[in-house]
Formats: sequence, C-alpha cells, structure tokens
Amino acid sequence: MSVLKTTDLTKKFGKFTALNGVNIEVNKGEVFGFIGPNGAGKSTTIRVLLGILKATDGEAKIFGKDAWKDAVEIHKRIAYVPGDVNLWPNLTGGEVIDLFVELRGTNNKSRREELIKKFDLDPSKKCGTYSKGNRQKVALIAAFSSDADLYILDEPTSGLDPLMERVFQECVMDAKNEGKSILLSSHILSEVERLCDKVGIIRQGQIIETGTLDELRHLTRTSLLVETKQPIPALGNVNGVRDIVMKDQALSFQVDTDELDNVMKYISQFGIVKLESAPPTLEDLFMSHYEGVRKTSDSGAGGAL
Repeated sequence: MSVLKTTDLTKKFGKFTALNGVNIEVNKGEVFGFIGPNGAGKSTTIRVLLGILKATDGEAKIFGKDAWKDAVEIHKRIAYVPGDVNLWPNLTGGEVIDLFVELRGTNNKSRREELIKKFDLDPSKKCGTYSKGNRQKVALIAAFSSDADLYILDEPTSGLDPLMERVFQECVMDAKNEGKSILLSSHILSEVERLCDKVGIIRQGQIIETGTLDELRHLTRTSLLVETKQPIPALGNVNGVRDIVMKDQALSFQVDTDELDNVMKYISQFGIVKLESAPPTLEDLFMSHYEGVRKTSDSGAGGAL
C-alpha cells in the first residue's frame, strides 16, 4: 500500500529546473533511503512533500492526498525532522518536546521519558544552551514520541555522535516494526544501507536509480583477494575482471557481479589457497554513479544520466 508517491514531480525556479520528473514511492511499513550529492534536489523534494513549496508540474501525494492542497490534513499524521533544528531559545528541551507532541494530539509520557533516557538528553536545560547535537535530539524525541504514520527525516543524525546514531537507528526500526513508513534522506551511506528497504538516488534533479539494495547491487562489483597454487594466466582477459593489483603473493581485483560465477570457475582451476571477498556496498553504487556523471560532465557531454 502506497503511503507517499510522487509522479513526474517537477519544480522550477525561474529558468532553473531543480526537480525534473521525480518518481518515488514509499509503501506502508517501509524505510526508503533518499540519497544524492549536495544540490541534487533532496531538500527541494522534501519541501514539496511538506507543502512548503508548490510543484511546477507533476504531483505529490501522501496518504492519497495532495501534498500542497491537503497539507494541513497530512501534517496531522506525519513527523518531520530537518538536518538543522532551530528551537525557541528560552524554552527548555522538555517544554519543546511537550509542545510538539501535544500539537500532534498524542500524549505518551512513558514513550517520551524512555526516549529522553535513550538519547541522554537533559530536558531541563534551555534550548539556547544546547549544542547542535542536542537540538537534533529534541526534534528526534518529539518525532518518535508522536504516533505518526509517516516520518520524513532530512539528514536527521547531523551532529549526533556514533552512539546516538545507533539509538536513532533503533528508533527507526521500532517505527518500521509498528508498520510506520519512513523517508530517510541521509549522506551517511552505511546508515542507509543498514536501515532501508529501498533506495532512490537523485542527481541533478533526476532519479537515476531506484529499487531494493539487492536489485541495485548488480550494478556494482565484488572485490576479491585471491592466492592460488599456480599463477593465473590471462586473468585480465576474463569477462568482468577489472583493476588487477598484485599484493604480496595474492591478486586483488574487482569482478562485475553478474560475471562472478564464471570468474570463480576460472580461477578455481589453479588451486585456491586463500580467498577473501567483499560484497558491493551502497557507497560503491553511489560513487559509481557520481563519478560516471562527473566524467560525462567533464567531457562536455552533459551531466544527466
């Protein structure tokens, strides 16, 4: 069941096209990772979804309602955490959390207290004294204390230390297990890889890849480190083998994932003594797209994939 869906979403600022036909879909109980370099269009997409910006063309729907026309109704059921939280400096963290939770019409005090303890926040301090990380904690506690159906999180762990990032990840998984939906925009690729069911990569206002991590991994390469009893002849001529480097007695190289089976059959003839493999990561996928676009752009052929 689709909770959030954009169809050919386009946003122009004068002659500049910030979003060009963006299609993303987040289903019930799903964590969708939204990634891309700075200026790619992530925050513009999120502002359209929140009803802050009106789309130039296409549509954005949340719970089947129009993100612009029905923004007030939609906001009753969503929680949003930006990457840079501004709070009322003269209110305490606890007062701000209570304000946000009450605005949403929920009052789960035990959940609030549990999250304050987990995030190690002192709620009695004035927000004006908080560090960036503590301001993020206030927003995250308020969001996860509310009974939202959709969480829109735009770089939510900005300023958090690794221990608090882990607490955040636990909160996301708890929400998912309760059937909630999460749109997570993040530059921390390991975080996206750990949490997300599906990923959309945006570049220069266009979605260039979308799907589950398993669906996207065919686009990346597996790294192998192999030591054999006999030298492997003509390895560089085998389909899918790239970037061969000699390391002591072993060969380090990359293999296109769809050729991995054939490569393993070939090298096994020479008596494998040692074999280490590293599966393709989301970072590999992201960087292959980013570098591919950059090279195309540098050659003067345009930057879009």
